[in-house]
Amino acid sequence: MKKICLFVLTFLPAVIFAQKNNIMPDPVDLINPLMGTDSKPSLSNGNTYPAIALPWGMNFWTPQTGKMGSGWQYTYEANKIVGFKQTHQPSPWMNDYGEFSIMPATGSLKIAEAKRANWFSHKAEIVKPYYYSVYLADADVTTEITPTERSAQFRITFPKNDSSSVVIDAYDKGSYVKIIPGENKVIGYSTKNANGPLKNFKNYFVIYSDKPITLAKTYSDTTLQSGLELSADHALAVIGFKTTRGEKVHLRVASSFISMEQAELNLKREQGNDSFDVTKQKARSIWVKTLNHVEVEGGTIDQSRTFYSCLYRMLFFPNKLYEINAKGEIVHWSPYNGKVLPGYMFAGTGFWDTFRALYPFLNLVYPSINKEMQEGLINDYKEGGWLPEWSSPGYADVMVGNNSASVAAEAYLKGLRGYDIETLYKALVHDANAEGPNAAGRRGVDYYNKLGYVPYDVNINENAARTLEYAYDDFSIYQLGKALHKPEKEIAVYKQRAMNYKNLFDPSIGLMRGKNKDGSFETPFNPFKWGDAFTEGNSWHYTWGVFQDVQGLVNLMGGKKQFIAKLDSVFILPPVFDDSYYHTVIHEIREMQIAGMGQYAHGNQPIQHMIYLYDYAGAPWKAQYWARETMNKMYKATPDGYCGDEDNGQTSAWYVFSALGFYPVCPTSGQYVIGAPLFKKATLNLENGKKVVINAPANSPANKFVTGATYNGKPYTHNWFSHLELMNGAIINFDMSAVPNKQKGINDSDFPYSLSNEK
Repeated sequence: MKKICLFVLTFLPAVIFAQKNNIMPDPVDLINPLMGTDSKPSLSNGNTYPAIALPWGMNFWTPQTGKMGSGWQYTYEANKIVGFKQTHQPSPWMNDYGEFSIMPATGSLKIAEAKRANWFSHKAEIVKPYYYSVYLADADVTTEITPTERSAQFRITFPKNDSSSVVIDAYDKGSYVKIIPGENKVIGYSTKNANGPLKNFKNYFVIYSDKPITLAKTYSDTTLQSGLELSADHALAVIGFKTTRGEKVHLRVASSFISMEQAELNLKREQGNDSFDVTKQKARSIWVKTLNHVEVEGGTIDQSRTFYSCLYRMLFFPNKLYEINAKGEIVHWSPYNGKVLPGYMFAGTGFWDTFRALYPFLNLVYPSINKEMQEGLINDYKEGGWLPEWSSPGYADVMVGNNSASVAAEAYLKGLRGYDIETLYKALVHDANAEGPNAAGRRGVDYYNKLGYVPYDVNINENAARTLEYAYDDFSIYQLGKALHKPEKEIAVYKQRAMNYKNLFDPSIGLMRGKNKDGSFETPFNPFKWGDAFTEGNSWHYTWGVFQDVQGLVNLMGGKKQFIAKLDSVFILPPVFDDSYYHTVIHEIREMQIAGMGQYAHGNQPIQHMIYLYDYAGAPWKAQYWARETMNKMYKATPDGYCGDEDNGQTSAWYVFSALGFYPVCPTSGQYVIGAPLFKKATLNLENGKKVVINAPANSPANKFVTGATYNGKPYTHNWFSHLELMNGAIINFDMSAVPNKQKGINDSDFPYSLSNEK
């Protein structure tokens, strides 16, 4: 109690001083890793867990409140912790792979999860990106964790006890443990994987204790075994020792997908002889350096917390699957053939989500890590024969589209170099013209290439969504082909297919609609029906999925006036829905229904860009209004702080881009569409040494409209910024007002790129 009081008395004056002097705390200290953790399958407020890790690290750590195998491994409303889990989970829906957990205990041994569970309180929990601490009440133990990329340190403070212990749970579905008391060491592996079998898949781990092991036992599930080495469906190890009050026991933990020897090497390379506090400080410094690429000023403390909590979520996936061998070479275990091969490899992302804003942000602010990711994609193709559309790791059979085309094309178009782009281009062309395993390639490709759409009546689900996304992906291939100076005859077909969205537009209702093989539209048709022809959305959401040619969509709707009226309707319509395709109200439907924004379903990806389409029709002030409304209403750095699944950085990336004042509606166009900045000042410290400074000194809750702008000192009227120009550095000044300037950005020459306007 004295220590807690002393901390409060020490900490408060610093906070008061900072507030009085308008000094913003360091960004890493503004992050709330619990943002989005108050979720459940029926209603997502983010569906996140507190990831204690380094940016893009191979391993994350999280307190585990859910049962073994549950994707909801940590939920804010839970009262008990059952272990501290090494996780690689991208989302609860995809679940985890290669996980294992560590749980300290005192008193009589309790092996089963439910029995070893300990009560805890968020009041006695400290959660930072680089550090976690919690008091386990039943055991009277405090557990602290701090990470490196492939390892972690635990500091466990025990009470006076003759039977203090640590349970190492290697999980079910095939695992192994071995205790080596003479080396104060436990080794093992986990093969648990939620998404099916993988060749030669093991997550090897090694754990060292700095306190001599005096108790050593192994268990098959809850049954005690006779030896100290065990292979079983569900293997566990227990190590124990006598402790004095306040004694701190340190564990050093590392893992590898390659071998036990590599796990040892990862531990030695990343920790050396560093103490817990040194490892913690190094982890914090890495977060500070990474976050400092983006500085915001002049917002409220809550806005800054939300901004950096979102940025934190954007810096994990896809995460590194590669390691560094004894020769200092980059190597990886391949989820495609089970071999250990040279080069980069990443896992844990779905391009259906992340092509929209997460990858564009990496290209702008963190291009060096995306270069590694592009090299990883090349290895995906070489080793598996296809590019993954969802990897966790390998090929997962979920979602639709061929959006690896956007991810790969955008990186090159925005200036990334130094990797085998020709092989990557070959992969894009290959995948665009064939149907691959699981979600790879294009399902319904023969129909799409022949008819210009995937028909509604040929037993291919979510056909209209596939058609619209394939058309954008074809545009991306066309753009990359042009940049690589491919023959006109070769790339013309992709330009032509980029217009296939027109085949699904029904002029009688002004919306996209499934179309049968014979050319007739699906009947009956309900534009409020979720799923069926669309993916986790309805026609009101997917009609706007024409990233590459918004002008063409404007034309189909009869002109700018009609287009703007249609956009307005999204917010005016009541949140009615037809859930008959799913036979239940899926959480995405419920999140739209309760948001109070009509048919605008920001909690899911298909419509997130729609607000910025006002810029293509001469009403940018409406984009400014709705962007600010969505930021204010849908995001907060609290456990219920998202309005749907966070989805591997995508929903966070929408907020971060929008708070800066622009958004990548069409990633492979090379443009960002302008909205309205949230802060008085924002600075992007680019990796090339340049800066993008965004000033909006009159910004305020009332002054949400951009009435004028300058770019490097010159008046700027366009509704978009160029990526390549921003990379040269820029000073952008926004004039803000409480009254919109309805004459700004209304000329066709100021509108963002559309394929229909290409000369």
